[in-house]
Amino acid sequence: MGTIYGVGLGPGDPDLMSVRADRLLRGAKHVAYFRKPGRTGQARKIVNGMIRDDAVEFPMEYPVTTEIPVTDPRYNALLAEFYEHCTARLKELADQGEDVVVLCEGDPFFYGSFMHLYSRLRDVVPVEVVPAITGMSGAWTASGDPITWGDDVLTVLMGTLPEEVLADRMARTDALVVMKIGRNIDKVKRALKTAGLFDRAWIVEYAQMPNQTVRKLSDACTEVTPYFSIIIVHGQGRRP
Repeated sequence: MGTIYGVGLGPGDPDLMSVRADRLLRGAKHVAYFRKPGRTGQARKIVNGMIRDDAVEFPMEYPVTTEIPVTDPRYNALLAEFYEHCTARLKELADQGEDVVVLCEGDPFFYGSFMHLYSRLRDVVPVEVVPAITGMSGAWTASGDPITWGDDVLTVLMGTLPEEVLADRMARTDALVVMKIGRNIDKVKRALKTAGLFDRAWIVEYAQMPNQTVRKLSDACTEVTPYFSIIIVHGQGRRP
């Protein structure tokens, strides 16, 4: 049987890919990746010029992203059907003895879409995961300051959480990363103010990509942030 490889590409700069990821990608006969309908897909953009000319590409197009709330029952139903379809195609290729490289932004096991394929494939075909630098690591490195010191506790939150949950978790941590911001930016700002962290917060957009920006959150005026946005609050813990 063939093997399905979930290959982490890192935060966006091809130079930050692992040697193994680069080797698998350049030798791949079949390459799959996620994207919105009508878009190239960020993962595919990262590896532009690295895929062999005769490779067969399998773009997996999300049926829904932010068009309906994640709490809507249709959201899970549509995505479950989508992942089942993608799984069936990948399994078909593996059954034919073909290896497939699935491109994954950041690290495949850190809030990545590949996890939903992995859980469906792991018991039926060989699957290997290639870890990578996470997007949040790329973001705090771009800020120019360490994210944690000494015994600092780091908390990672999703902007999709209820405001009161965000504020509570924020108030009980030393260092903070907030992902999946987008249309949740105003809610996240309010939670940061409640937790007393707003003035220490930074927002990094497109970390480690050519259009990267790093700003104090208090200086950012956008009502909706790009998908590739991460808010960070640096820890101030023990140091020699």
